Amino acid sequence: MAGAGTPGHGPLAGVRVVELAGIGPGPFAAMLLADLGADVVRVDRPGGPGLGVDPAHDITNRNKRSVIIDLKAENGPSQVLDLAERADILIEGYRPGVAERLGVGPDACRARNPRLVYGRMTGWGQEGPLAHRAGHDIAYIALTGTLGMIGSPDEPPAVPANLLGDYAGGSLYLVVGVLAALHHARATGAGQIVDAAIVDGTAHLSAMIHGMMAAGGWQDRRGANLLDGGCPYYGTYETADGRHMAVGPLEQRFYDEFVDLLGIPELRPARKDLARWEELRETVAARFRTRTRDEWTAVFEGSDACVAPVLSLREAPEHPHLAARGTFVDHGGITQPAPAPRFSATPTSVRGGPALPGADTADVARDWDVPRLAKDGD
Repeated sequence: MAGAGTPGHGPLAGVRVVELAGIGPGPFAAMLLADLGADVVRVDRPGGPGLGVDPAHDITNRNKRSVIIDLKAENGPSQVLDLAERADILIEGYRPGVAERLGVGPDACRARNPRLVYGRMTGWGQEGPLAHRAGHDIAYIALTGTLGMIGSPDEPPAVPANLLGDYAGGSLYLVVGVLAALHHARATGAGQIVDAAIVDGTAHLSAMIHGMMAAGGWQDRRGANLLDGGCPYYGTYETADGRHMAVGPLEQRFYDEFVDLLGIPELRPARKDLARWEELRETVAARFRTRTRDEWTAVFEGSDACVAPVLSLREAPEHPHLAARGTFVDHGGITQPAPAPRFSATPTSVRGGPALPGADTADVARDWDVPRLAKDGD
């Protein structure tokens, strides 16, 4: 059976990646590498992933190929090592020490392939007092101070799905790390281990905030700052139909256009007067409640007032700007975000739907010259 993903085009064409199946940030990181053109082979375990997502709809497995290997079987580890020998990058997301116990840790893999970049994706990191503890996104971002920044001051911190920890602080840092290590490996012939911890990446994302706090420009509490909802002209407001508009005219010229279009030019001086911020917030809120979201969208259309409608996941692909750019694509009947970023010389695409577990064993065995994989998979 032909695989969902095939070796493709893009800036990473020719790069081979082994992904030891997991959930969350590891698969997303591997999807990003696959979107960029890498030949990603996902090593699925018998029985499927832990969260039980229908494999046919799990778009984090798009552009990949899949083989099934039972790492607890006698020949399982050797099959993974055969793949690692021919790979540039390997990604795993086990708790520290698990890959070693399974026989596919960094020492075993790099003994077969000294140039291999071995990427490790965890929440707490490979060492430290919590390294062996279970956890999920929300706990990781809680300890870094970033969760506590989000939400209204009179309510518990708001949960940003798993975007901030798993994907921003985790997946993206793993991808940056393995690509940087790959650059080093190609220059020196020496691979290395990349320890990508969600706590490290999420903390790193808050670098600007820590700088502002050190300079006295950020208070260490929710809803009291320029960019966290404390400022009345940087936040969201409810409209007459129960929907919302996002407002962000931080600069004076944009703010001036905002208050003019909103119909409250008399509050132009309130921008720099902290004593009038509550008055400004209440007036802005009252004005937005007088019209629907779509009516306000029309008012601000074509302006530099930095105002946008808050769209749902299903609405977003239909927005004229995103539609014109092709920010979302339809593939296999699934509407999904297109690969990003974009490249002038090596364009990317969704070239295959979600890899179905084990569907590509024969193709991978042939293309990677691992004949024992196909034999053992029969």
